[in-house]
Amino acid sequence: MGKDARDSWGSPAEFMLACVSYAVGLGNVWRFPYLCQMHGGGGFLIPYLLMLLLEGVPLFYMELAIGQKMRLGSIGAWTAISPYLSGVGLASVVTSLYLCLYYNIINAWSFWYLFNSFQSVLPWAVCPVNSNRTGPLEECERATPTQYFFYRETLDISPSIEENGGFHTGQALCLLLAWILTFLFIVRGVKSTGKVVYFTATFPYLVLFIYLVRGFTLHGAINGVKYMFTPKMDQLANPVTWINAATQIFFSLGLGFGSLIAFASYNQYHNNFQRQAIAVSFINSGTSIFAAIVTFAIYGFKATVNYENCLGRTRVLLLNTFSLAEDSISLDNVLELLKSETLDTAVEGAGLAFIVYSEAITNMPLSQLWSVLYFFMLLLLGMGSMLGNITAIITPLRDFKITSGISDEVFNGGVCLFCLLLGLGFTTPSGNYWFTMFNDYGATFSLLFIVLIEVITVSYIYGIKRFEKDIEDMLGHRPNWYWKIMWVAVSPLLLISLFVFYIVTYIRGGTPTYQAWDKDVGKSVQYPEVSGAALAVLHLLLVSSVSCIPLAALYAFCRKRKHGVVRKESVSTVAA
Repeated sequence: MGKDARDSWGSPAEFMLACVSYAVGLGNVWRFPYLCQMHGGGGFLIPYLLMLLLEGVPLFYMELAIGQKMRLGSIGAWTAISPYLSGVGLASVVTSLYLCLYYNIINAWSFWYLFNSFQSVLPWAVCPVNSNRTGPLEECERATPTQYFFYRETLDISPSIEENGGFHTGQALCLLLAWILTFLFIVRGVKSTGKVVYFTATFPYLVLFIYLVRGFTLHGAINGVKYMFTPKMDQLANPVTWINAATQIFFSLGLGFGSLIAFASYNQYHNNFQRQAIAVSFINSGTSIFAAIVTFAIYGFKATVNYENCLGRTRVLLLNTFSLAEDSISLDNVLELLKSETLDTAVEGAGLAFIVYSEAITNMPLSQLWSVLYFFMLLLLGMGSMLGNITAIITPLRDFKITSGISDEVFNGGVCLFCLLLGLGFTTPSGNYWFTMFNDYGATFSLLFIVLIEVITVSYIYGIKRFEKDIEDMLGHRPNWYWKIMWVAVSPLLLISLFVFYIVTYIRGGTPTYQAWDKDVGKSVQYPEVSGAALAVLHLLLVSSVSCIPLAALYAFCRKRKHGVVRKESVSTVAA
């Protein structure tokens, strides 16, 4: 009866848009362009699209099938398959919790930049004056205005992870606003989420298209696009290229978090999830390529502006320093040198989204307009992903009888408040270092392990024949040979390779280090190693979610054995 009374999406379109809104996120905008730049431009598309077919689509299909069949969140779905597997769903919930804690701080940064975009002069376009009002602030001059605004005004960053202070009031308020918005989006479960995704899934494409048109009209933008589509085929011989392509597909689609299982659990039983899995997977990858073209257009514009600004000065400096003839160094020679240095420097993450893009925007006419559009798009991309992240926590917990009597508003609000209070730590001066730690270690290791267990369970424990029959029951036909080969052989082997590669890389890396802001030089410098407390938190992040799987299996075993002994004793007593 609980399954029959379960809420459902208003239409298949709502479910598909929710999946698109969740899968298409910040990683498409700030990590995929970075990987293209680092691994040979257009040549990176070959392993990327191959991994989409071998890993992304089959695993996406599998998670949707499980959610729609069981009509339960991740914990309930895996427990229904086997009581010993309840830890798989629990591990997904813990991983999603870690993600929610730090992911919304990115939305807080987007709010912060969005609000500051309405000033007559963008605050990251110029350096603030010093205390004597005799000139620009020295720290800002040593860095750049965009770097200074991000590290000092936005983060108020401390010089190391050990040094701390009070909360950044502006960031704390922006984080509060981000969580209030998240709560309003999910306040009534899929009934409210289903309406929100019409906007969060579609509006970013409008902004990207506007930026594409604008980008191609910018001076030098075509240089960046040419750089992207000029393949360096030697990168195909580099195993790291293939590993990064597989990892990008894996995380971009949001596998292992439990979000897809939760979303699919609200589907009608005979919904055609196969067609939706294929469509969403290709939309996601297409968006990554589309966003990369926009990003490289901005790269080209920024690079052109930068080296044209210093072109004449560099040429004069070289001529005077080495006493060269006037015609020995041409502007074209210097231009090619600077162009190569600029476009070969790869930037990802917050550095791309909040520093590189911000600097490029300051050089555009009507910079406030482009700034508002860009950061509003970032905010929608982030909020769309947050809908999936928070649903991955709420849905499995709502499946328990103990929470069934609590209203959606109270329960969902309690989860959001809990995450907000824990997430306030990221608004402290050392918060960005903890953010980086959670981003690097909170999900990667655990997700690889979770999805590996999922695909092995479906193929070899639950049984591929039984899984085929479930799909036939829902869709009216069995999956073809392609899906079966992927689930039984190819995807597990790829996941094992990724898992081993991650462990070997982590061991070889030695004691983790991190980038810390040095105000004396005006840039991030390599800090020797993290403190003992930070290292303990790092290892806790690595093992806490993964340990749920064996611990839950052990608990199920002990519980079954105990009940078996009690039942045997009671039978003996009755017989006597």
